[in-house]
Amino acid sequence: MPGDPESLALGALGWVLQDDDRAGRLLALTGLTPEILRDRLTERSVMAAVLDFLANHEPDLVLAADALNVAPETLVAARRALAAGGEAGA
Repeated sequence: MPGDPESLALGALGWVLQDDDRAGRLLALTGLTPEILRDRLTERSVMAAVLDFLANHEPDLVLAADALNVAPETLVAARRALAAGGEAGA
């Protein structure tokens, strides 16, 4: 998995969406909708919101990092990089 923030966010989203309960929590806690994910997936604010969701729940952060073969801190750093480049949140 490439280490650029966008690729990490997309990989993390794919990991989140593999579990229905986790995907439901993502939508409930972030305010994202399936339509936003479909229409605005490549916007930095949307990608940052996905990583923010993981950063705010350490068990998921650790599991996602393991699945993506990166350190949890790498996902947190990617979230900061995405948020710095655009609006934070969706």
